[in-house]
Amino acid sequence: MAIGNTRRSRKALARLLLFAGFVFLGIVLKIVLSSLREPPRLVETTEPTLEVEVVRAQPEDVPVVITGFGEVRCLNIVAITPKVAGEVVAIHPRLEQGEVIAKGELLFRIDPTDYETLKAQAEAQVRQLESAIALLKKRFEIDKGRVDTFTRTRDLAQLEFERDKALYEDADVGTESMVNLSEVTLNQAEDAYDQIEQAIELYPLRIREAESGLAAAKAQLQQALTSIERTEIRAAFDARVKLVQVELGQNVAPGPPVLILADDSALEISVPLDSRDARSWLPFLEDTEGDGSWFGPLEPVQCRISWTEDSGEHYWPGTLDRVERFDQMTRTVPVAIRIDGKAAASAAHGLPLVDGMYCRVKIPGRTMRQVYRLPRWAVTFEGQVYVAENQRLRRREVAVVRNQGEEAFVSSGIETDDLVVITRLVNPLPGSLLAFTVDEAVVAGDGVCPAAGEPDAETGS
Repeated sequence: MAIGNTRRSRKALARLLLFAGFVFLGIVLKIVLSSLREPPRLVETTEPTLEVEVVRAQPEDVPVVITGFGEVRCLNIVAITPKVAGEVVAIHPRLEQGEVIAKGELLFRIDPTDYETLKAQAEAQVRQLESAIALLKKRFEIDKGRVDTFTRTRDLAQLEFERDKALYEDADVGTESMVNLSEVTLNQAEDAYDQIEQAIELYPLRIREAESGLAAAKAQLQQALTSIERTEIRAAFDARVKLVQVELGQNVAPGPPVLILADDSALEISVPLDSRDARSWLPFLEDTEGDGSWFGPLEPVQCRISWTEDSGEHYWPGTLDRVERFDQMTRTVPVAIRIDGKAAASAAHGLPLVDGMYCRVKIPGRTMRQVYRLPRWAVTFEGQVYVAENQRLRRREVAVVRNQGEEAFVSSGIETDDLVVITRLVNPLPGSLLAFTVDEAVVAGDGVCPAAGEPDAETGS
């Protein structure tokens, strides 16, 4: 019993000593490690800076350039429709689509035989009626001269009848048959006189009737001459053939057109503009947008036209002509740009400006007064800009007059000599410390429009 208690006491003592050894070892290791540890170093902290580029705001007067797109069309396009029917007996050797035919040259001829026959008939009828009218007028003059003769004959017959009747009734001289014969002679003389009077009264009516027939015959003759003239169709101008639907030997008749000709001496482009651009920036004369119930006249400024398919820098000059209409479906105001045919030619630069080209047109507008020019990306979608104020980033609300190409023009919200940040910033923290450089000549456009004398930029109100 005693032996068992002794063993347990020894085990407990051994465990206690082992534990005390571990504790001692831990204390020794802590002291050693503590002696090896160095105190933490002090780190100097500085406020972070945001490196940006700024521009010094300066007000300026900037001419507006309105940019639009439109298709070139010929100012005059003529559809040729036959005026008379018949067989095509001659045709121009170069009457093909795309050919240019000089003014006055024969395009095609219709067989004139039937109309020449009608002309001959009308001429014969005119000559016949002219002879008939001349004969009537001659007879009229003769019969007017015979009136005195018939009057004298009637008067003598009247005297003879009265004398024979008086002798028979008063002096019983003569016979009743002689009196009756005198009365018959008187009646015949009076009837002849009445007939000549009636004929004289009818002569003017007969002459007018014959003259009406002559006028109708002359009209038929003129119609025949016109039909003969219309059998030859000639080019009324230096014409480019757009459509051909006539061939030699074909029978044609009045109806649908057989030729469509285009006059390339004058071209035009219809350019739809945003109604806000038209209202604010189109150069109306006398600073008025309307005269009565329609748009007023536009200043004929020179515009720059370039083909959208041309990657070069070639352009053609055009002139702002007029406002065509107001399109209520698209809320746009189409304006017409007129181009002279000689200016549209471009032998030295390759292709000329021709009907059907889709072009970009830059129109000089009015001038923006005392605005601040900024890169477009410097203004947020919320209409805000960032400025450097006491080397800190500040936010400003601004009023944008116009976005033109890669530039934005601000009328208020910033002041002269303000340093406007033009670096693209993503969710910047207002009040941040700035490190910046000043760009005194930042320009988003590319200079002056050669044709219009205005800045070259895209539109966008």
